[in-house]
Amino acid sequence: MDFFLNQNILLYLTTYLISGIPFGYLLAKYFAGVDIKHEGSGNIGATNVIRVVKTKDPALAKKLGAITFLLDALKGIIMILIAKMLGVPEGVLWTIAVLAVLGHCFSPFLFFEGGKGVATGFGVLLILMPIAALIAIAFWFGAAKGVKISSLSSLIGLGAFMIASYLLYPEVPHIGSHAPMWIISLIITYKHIPNLIRLFNKEEKRI
Repeated sequence: MDFFLNQNILLYLTTYLISGIPFGYLLAKYFAGVDIKHEGSGNIGATNVIRVVKTKDPALAKKLGAITFLLDALKGIIMILIAKMLGVPEGVLWTIAVLAVLGHCFSPFLFFEGGKGVATGFGVLLILMPIAALIAIAFWFGAAKGVKISSLSSLIGLGAFMIASYLLYPEVPHIGSHAPMWIISLIITYKHIPNLIRLFNKEEKRI
């Protein structure tokens, strides 16, 4: 029992469970009456919410997409801010960041399926490494405007973050390693494998 009363363990479990809440699925189901797990790409993220709901109501699609993105980003942000208030070490904060992305991508409420981790990932990185994250978001936004392919834009932004993180922080303060960033990047990239295949086959849809 002492294991589950440990502050860090409680933070980790809470992070994973909160991050597993499928906001996109719930919002689309409740407000638009659609099951995004069985329509569009089948993903529960903001992009598929917009893609599926806009066939019924374009204005509602934009609203639900924006709310989904915000809530997914806040999953990790809120837990990291709580952990900061509790004064936990930097290593614990990065563990929370990784678990937030894991929880979103492999939700315990969806039989360990989930989203692609982009909003949640950039949310936690914005708190822990803000300058690198802002650079990534700028690349992401620019790519989205240019190519209009959500998956490609996200991966470009992710690549920009990794490069910026090494240039700005050759040795990450307090943890001395880029390992958590690589784990987050690999999870997000893994979840994008179907998109990469469609991109290679020139079948990926624009949004």
